[in-house]
Amino acid sequence: MGDLPVFIDLLTNNGKPYLRLVHAVRVENASGKKVSTKKVLLNIGPLDRFDDGEADYLHRLRQSFRAGQPLISSLEPYCSGQETEEKYFFTIKRGSQECIGHPALFSHLLLERILEELGLSALISSRKGLTKMEYDVYGFTKLLVFGRILNPASKAATVRQNGDYYEPILKNFNPDNVYDTLSFIAENKDRIIRRMNTSLVKKAHRDPNVMYYDVTNFYLEEKENILKDEGDGMERVWKKMEGYKEEKRTPLVQMGLFMDNCGIPVAIESFPGDTPDYLTLRPALEKNIDRLDLTRFILIGDRGMCSYPNLLHILDAGNGYIISGSLPKSTKEERQWAYSEEGYKMVSEDFKYKSRVVSKMVYDERGNGRFIQEKEVVYWNRKFKKRCEAENKSSFELLEKLEESTVNFQVSSAQLRGIRKFLGKDCKNKKIGETLGSKELEQLIDYEKVREFKEGIGYCRIVTSELDMEPLDVIDKYHGLTRIEDQFRVMKGVLDTRSLFVRTPEHVDGHLLVCLIALVALRIIQTRIVQCEHSAEAENERRYWSYGLSGERVQRALNKWKVDKLPGDLYRFHDTDDPDLKRILDAFSIEIPAKLFRRAELKRIKTNMKILL
Repeated sequence: MGDLPVFIDLLTNNGKPYLRLVHAVRVENASGKKVSTKKVLLNIGPLDRFDDGEADYLHRLRQSFRAGQPLISSLEPYCSGQETEEKYFFTIKRGSQECIGHPALFSHLLLERILEELGLSALISSRKGLTKMEYDVYGFTKLLVFGRILNPASKAATVRQNGDYYEPILKNFNPDNVYDTLSFIAENKDRIIRRMNTSLVKKAHRDPNVMYYDVTNFYLEEKENILKDEGDGMERVWKKMEGYKEEKRTPLVQMGLFMDNCGIPVAIESFPGDTPDYLTLRPALEKNIDRLDLTRFILIGDRGMCSYPNLLHILDAGNGYIISGSLPKSTKEERQWAYSEEGYKMVSEDFKYKSRVVSKMVYDERGNGRFIQEKEVVYWNRKFKKRCEAENKSSFELLEKLEESTVNFQVSSAQLRGIRKFLGKDCKNKKIGETLGSKELEQLIDYEKVREFKEGIGYCRIVTSELDMEPLDVIDKYHGLTRIEDQFRVMKGVLDTRSLFVRTPEHVDGHLLVCLIALVALRIIQTRIVQCEHSAEAENERRYWSYGLSGERVQRALNKWKVDKLPGDLYRFHDTDDPDLKRILDAFSIEIPAKLFRRAELKRIKTNMKILL
């Protein structure tokens, strides 16, 4: 029967050896316990009817059956690989619960194998062994990660999803232990990050010679009576009520994310919500990346990270950097060089670039000066210029109107927000946000700022420690930073990391680390899809930026992979012919033939999964 675990059994019938084809099944006995028994598929007949008189006939018969060429012709329909009709026989009584289907998620077994390959099963089990914890810590961890990928919800709701899986992950559990698990995860954050990185280096050949870093923030759902310990430095996480990136007047948590050049996250670090971006980089490096014993890497970040104490820390650790630099905030000499046509290399009529090596005096966190050399790369892109002009079109029209006419008219708050970057510093914080008349507003405009802004449209500046790197390589690597924004969108969208329904600092850290693990698992699935479908481009690093399937489509496909129990210990898969789910299964070489399955076969599907290549 296909690849069913069947075998030839020999028993004594009326004193004679008798052959039959059977398979092992588990059924409930009278007391409700599962016991093993044999189910007869075919009564072959007395042994002496088929014995050819040669030695070891029974052994040779069993070997021939396993090889698909049985010595007895009646066994042929049951041989593995035969294109014969497979029939199933079971009975369902009217009124039985078995008349009602209860499809359960099976996709979590793929996610569980990913966690095992990342080394988290062994790590968490070993760390639990050093404590007095009696509950299933790893089970709760799996439930949190699976729920974050498949059906993001609050912690209590995630625990209630336990029964949605083919085999419930937890048994005889206290739901409140989910919060203890968050504390356990936060306490072992460094070990978890190191173990995942080690596993990816050894098994997936991670080569983090390029490291991307960026910062985003998340808001908390709770606002009052959250933190009792006034001495905890994280109290500002909830007490700060500014909008920042989320533009919501709720308490915030800053999160820094490191990502490798394959788009797979490396580490995260959380900070109080009012922490400036540039102040997050060095602590995040010291607490995470510096401890991973990585080979030399180039850190890539945006202009918010451009603090020379940060960059000197990177250089002192033997690493390099590629950081964007703000042209409007650069020196007059730097702007004159950037905007001068001299030295530019034209790639096309839409793109040009130039570079130079400069020496400069910079200062560390103690105020000590040091001379360093940097390569400065400036490029101009017509598409970027047009996009910037389109984004600022309404603001430019308003500014022209103000400059051409002093006739008084009302200016809305929305219009003011669009031109705030052009207001004089002495008036910027006094009038912004109010509805003003044009005459009053016109006096606040710094038209020199307007001129400099228009002059710089389409130009970008990058500085790097890599003096020998080709300018186009510098530009190409820096553009990879946009991909980290994709990871933030997945965290905030597919994984629903925000808002945070947790109260304590360690639970915030635990929640964010769960989201990081879920994001790593999701990216492994996406990367395998790309590797499977684009193997001819295996040497092209850019292939990793093709996700194969978006996070939303992976999530929907995994939720379709369900199995339904039928009578007779038979199981039926759902939607394995779904195009997106089929792509995931093919990526991991998971074969689900159109047949019914026994419980033992379901277990073999998991054990045969190849996760990291």
